[in-house]
Amino acid sequence: MVRHLRFPAFVVLVLYACVLAVLFVNQRSLLYPASDRRTTAAEAGLVGFQDLVLTTPDGERLVAWWKPPEPGKALILYFHGNGGSLWNGRLRAQALTASGRGLLMISYRGYSGSTGTPTETGLHTDARTAYDWVRQSYEASRLVAYGESLGTGVAVRLASEQPLAGLILDAPYTSTADVARLTYWYVPVSWLMLDQFRSLDIIMAVKAPILILHCTEDRTIPFAFGERLFEAAPEPKRFIRIEGGSHSRNLEQGGLQAVEEFLAAVEARLPNPSSDSADTLRQLP
Repeated sequence: MVRHLRFPAFVVLVLYACVLAVLFVNQRSLLYPASDRRTTAAEAGLVGFQDLVLTTPDGERLVAWWKPPEPGKALILYFHGNGGSLWNGRLRAQALTASGRGLLMISYRGYSGSTGTPTETGLHTDARTAYDWVRQSYEASRLVAYGESLGTGVAVRLASEQPLAGLILDAPYTSTADVARLTYWYVPVSWLMLDQFRSLDIIMAVKAPILILHCTEDRTIPFAFGERLFEAAPEPKRFIRIEGGSHSRNLEQGGLQAVEEFLAAVEARLPNPSSDSADTLRQLP
């Protein structure tokens, strides 16, 4: 009897080990379901936007959309979610720039025509490349990082390391490992997951004002994760609770007004708009 029991137990262990191996090998394909579709700003129907290609320090070429800000207006660095793309962000790009604000929306390495393969380190490099590019001509006092879903971890890391005027987090998590545990509860995620985007561990290093948007019925990144991150975040901060809703739709489901108010507060702290003349003279292409 003992011998018979040992055999099934051995089989179960082997099968479990195989499952772990498959998940480990394919984890980045699961975390980064990147689309290779490249869309120009014109094809997306965006007026006043330019198509850019930024080169990272490690030689990757990032496709991006760029619209410069009008004098006295904020400039948004937008980081999309793991299943996102420039095309998916076209309506947001339009809404966020409707009142003259600037926007740089990048496509991470491996996404939407950008070269390379996405990793946590790579995405942080991409964000820093975007930041450094706009800082050639614009002061940090105008820059606001906007992270959506996976992009919240990218935005938090950037804001923890570089000066910004504001940080907007749309459906944020504490870490991607915490999110993964909801689905892969039977896996030792902390040991196996390579890219964990530990926002909770670094949020206290952010010096800029923070706005968090989260809907109560988010089934991808639970509302409680956004609350936990908010509790750990330093002041000044604001949390917008959106009743019901769905993941990555917070801006469209009532969050836009809060974002507009947040950006207006950033603009109110800017020097006299006439000081933008230097920016205009040095304006990026």
